[in-house]
Amino acid sequence: MRRFQHLIGGQFEDGAESFASINPATGAAWALMPRAGAADVDRAVTAAHRALNDQAWRGLTATQRGKLLYRLADLVAENAQALAELETADTGKIIRETSAQIAYVAEYYRYFAGLADKLQGAHLPIDKPGMDVWLRREPIGVVAAVVPWNSQLFLSAVKLGPALAAGCTVVLKASEDGPAPLLEFARLVQQAGFPPGVVNVITGFGPDCGQVLTSHPLVARIAFTGGPGTARHVMRNAAENLAHVTLELGGKSPVVVFEDADLGSTANAVVAGIFAATGQSCVAGSRLIVQHAIKDALLAALKAKAEAIVIGAPQERATEMGPLATQRQRNHIEKVVTESLSAGARLVTGGSAPQGMQGFYYRPTILDCSGTEAQAISTELFGPVLAVLGFETEDDAVRLANATPYGLAAGVFTRNLARAHRLTRDIRAGVVWINTYRAVSPMAPFGGFGLSGSGREGGLESVLDYTRAKTVWLRTSDDPIPDPFVMR
Repeated sequence: MRRFQHLIGGQFEDGAESFASINPATGAAWALMPRAGAADVDRAVTAAHRALNDQAWRGLTATQRGKLLYRLADLVAENAQALAELETADTGKIIRETSAQIAYVAEYYRYFAGLADKLQGAHLPIDKPGMDVWLRREPIGVVAAVVPWNSQLFLSAVKLGPALAAGCTVVLKASEDGPAPLLEFARLVQQAGFPPGVVNVITGFGPDCGQVLTSHPLVARIAFTGGPGTARHVMRNAAENLAHVTLELGGKSPVVVFEDADLGSTANAVVAGIFAATGQSCVAGSRLIVQHAIKDALLAALKAKAEAIVIGAPQERATEMGPLATQRQRNHIEKVVTESLSAGARLVTGGSAPQGMQGFYYRPTILDCSGTEAQAISTELFGPVLAVLGFETEDDAVRLANATPYGLAAGVFTRNLARAHRLTRDIRAGVVWINTYRAVSPMAPFGGFGLSGSGREGGLESVLDYTRAKTVWLRTSDDPIPDPFVMR
């Protein structure tokens, strides 16, 4: 089996232990991954802290940092296919998607590279005579970046890119599920020429890796993507050092469809929103809220499209949907779907694993949950399961869309521009797409409300979020400072 290593302080090395990574398409082990223990984590954070204060990194101009990021972007683009093949093998995402997504990740690094020397301080028109006061932007410090297995090159780029542009150093923790592409990405960091310790890449399990990293006293900022349950532990860990924390968590995103929507275009968007990446996306449009007048017609179109999806080996270009990433994920989905059907939901299509296939496959599934309290309506499944609800009025649609503790994304399909504006105002979500779905850009901030997290990734503001503002006072008067104890 192929063996991967950590990158710590500029050196590739094995972990305290190793563990087997499972190919989701076959259910068999295919590679050995390093398992970081507390000592490995401490060395990675210490290396990042040392690099933060080393002139090899600290002495670079912002423009020089940007050039390193440009070089990294070029390397990602050049190696996109190899990285995509690793991600497909280790996570089961289809090769068509991993190839396209990783190629676009290079654009994120280019965007943040261009911002590196655009961060500006400010001169303050202070109300004290004889004083000059200005603000400096300085790197916040060592960053712990924790990413899940899904879209991991992308989710790393929106953390690494702004952190490095701002002058921070980073310990990147890859998920213990499918870490191969990030461990390989570490070699590109080396090739790009970043000084040792500026970027460290490790993987491991919660108690002896993630917990140690997010509670480490030298970590100044934590950028976490994952589930709300783990995020609560991260917040508790961060309290030890009062580290700054941003969280990009899960979602139960509504797609609201009105009777005036273009039915064909909407059906394509709904299918892409829930069945792309086998539904394993934080922004998956997993709740379809459709006006009763077109509900039957839209469900018929979605059923036909779902049943036409080609399920197969993720390495095959003809495959349109691959397996789930883990067995436990499929077990979770099967349990919730069974309970939802028992609660009165109607199975439109799917609802089981395909016959005769090894690995963690599950068929595209649509559940009509109208008039029920089915668990599929409220539970984030992180899989190819669409829960459908009907509505009559706009107020009903907004109420159903907001009936969730999550608030990451939402879609609205209507030809009525005034209505579209009203719903962007009334739906509680960090991202709202109108007549489209799953569009992203490095220029557009991304993040959620409620249990979907706090903070934003992407855009200029995300780079500023990796800096501290320092206020500098300069006394310009030649007059002596008065004796503070002489009253005048």
